[in-house]
Amino acid sequence: MTIIALGINHKSAPVKLREKVAFSPDKLAHALQSCPQYTSAEQVVILSTCNRTEVYIQAKEPEDAQKLSEWLADFHQTDHETVRQHSYVKHGDDAINHLMRVACGLDSLIVGEPQILGQVKQAYTESKNAGKISTEFEKLFQSTFSVAKQVRTETEIGANAVSVAFAAVQLAKQIFSKLTHSNVLLIGAGETIELVAKHLVDAEAKSITVANRTLSRASKLADSLGGKAITISQIPEHLAQADIVISSTASSLPLISRSTVATALKVRKHKPMLLIDLAVPRDIENEVGELDDAYLYTVDDLQNIVEQNVANREVAAQQAEHMIGGMVASYGYWQQHYQNVDLIKNYREKAEKTRDDALQKALKQIGDGIAPDEAMKELAFKLTQAMLHGPTKALQQASKLSDDDNLKFLAKALGLEGTVKRKTGKQ
Repeated sequence: MTIIALGINHKSAPVKLREKVAFSPDKLAHALQSCPQYTSAEQVVILSTCNRTEVYIQAKEPEDAQKLSEWLADFHQTDHETVRQHSYVKHGDDAINHLMRVACGLDSLIVGEPQILGQVKQAYTESKNAGKISTEFEKLFQSTFSVAKQVRTETEIGANAVSVAFAAVQLAKQIFSKLTHSNVLLIGAGETIELVAKHLVDAEAKSITVANRTLSRASKLADSLGGKAITISQIPEHLAQADIVISSTASSLPLISRSTVATALKVRKHKPMLLIDLAVPRDIENEVGELDDAYLYTVDDLQNIVEQNVANREVAAQQAEHMIGGMVASYGYWQQHYQNVDLIKNYREKAEKTRDDALQKALKQIGDGIAPDEAMKELAFKLTQAMLHGPTKALQQASKLSDDDNLKFLAKALGLEGTVKRKTGKQ
């Protein structure tokens, strides 16, 4: 029995293939029932996100890895060879280590991103609801959640911004402490501003106004945020209400001048204003930074923050790898013990049967007229012989093979420590 992980992710495959092999929520339940029909797996977990599709199984047969790949291709009606070329397969401890690294965000596009842990938990829950998790996978995933929590609480893996959009909002939070009383003006409606807007919503900004050349695009983004839309030309009349201005457009010329900001600050009675210019070329004149109560940061300022934070996350990632290694080893010890529970159980049952058989024979002998002391002597002899047979054979074999380590282990197990003689002879 071994654990196998088969996956396709942002490192191994283009987005076109990742989209093909993704499991939509309405197909996941069927997939969990279908997978064991192709393989010997009794336990299955399927993790499917925008950047990865991974299937974890507890396999009984070595060829299950190939069968798993074929199943994934057949389920999504995709070419077998294409899936094989763009997938990765991990076995045993490597599969366990990979799962834990994924849950901790170490295998993500952005190292340390927190969403993946929730996605792993959801995958586990779906599998459990489908009856595809039993003792070993229960222990595996609980160990995974435990180490992920440890990494989050004991390292700085998720504490530092590693995207310019996130860094912009983190900077605003540092300056204003909380954004619940801050009015934000976003200039532009592209991907960067959309990411900024998402982080602002998470930070519970008081209000968000979106300005764009095309009012319809501004309205589309503003509506999704519960905010207000204006055009670029309307910025001067709304600027005084903004505590935070974040801009990212494709304009070739600055959209906000020093004089415009100076006028707004007078209306604000010089209440401080934070301006973050993420555009190249700049959207905000550099001279704005000369104004009292106007705090201007450019994309270069934020990029320096991001680079430092990336370095900090790399240090945290090394700490996380050490924690994961410890948890993989811990799970391995538990797994080995669990898989040998039947061996111990069978050994005890065999000993109890030997005892019961010998006792029944002794009682029968007494019933047939043999003296009780003679029957007891024979019972003791037979039990001793039965108990000594296996260990004696093992000791003899270890002695013949000159297997000192095994001999010492057997001696210790049998309470014979210190009685093993070391080999002597010519060196």
